[in-house]
Amino acid sequence: MSVVAFEIFFLVLLGLASISMAWFAGFVVYRLFKGQK
Repeated sequence: MSVVAFEIFFLVLLGLASISMAWFAGFVVYRLFKGQK
């Protein structure tokens, strides 16, 4: 496995992790504001 393929694999992994963390943070904030009403 070449270094470029390794780098692309980890970049995709990093992107997926950051997208899921952003979604989870948004979901938590949404639930917090929804719970206040």
